[in-house]
Amino acid sequence: MVPTLNPGDQLLVQYGATVRPGDVVVLRHPFRQDLLIVKRAVERRAGGWWVTGDNPLVENDSREFGVVPEELVVARARLRLRRPPERGQRSVRAWLSWAFSAVRPLRGAVSERALSRRLRAR
Repeated sequence: MVPTLNPGDQLLVQYGATVRPGDVVVLRHPFRQDLLIVKRAVERRAGGWWVTGDNPLVENDSREFGVVPEELVVARARLRLRRPPERGQRSVRAWLSWAFSAVRPLRGAVSERALSRRLRAR
């Protein structure tokens, strides 16, 4: 999910929330249901949701495993919390930079229009 999410980021999720196109969701991997993955719900199709990652170079999404059944969608991500700066980078500037971008709502990170444009380009 890079660039929206980076390794070490934490998510505040809402279980059982209504999913809309453009939402970041937590779901069970269709082939390994013990594995939770984070993807963006692009559109509802017959049989469930078409999901993609925000990194177009990684194809571990619906391009690989197809439509994800609705019952495998576990939660909708509401907020992203970046991890604080490393010990060696704890300058005032590093902390201010972190503070201004640490908490960010995930809705609208990629607009529905941009998603459909990106899908048409493939």
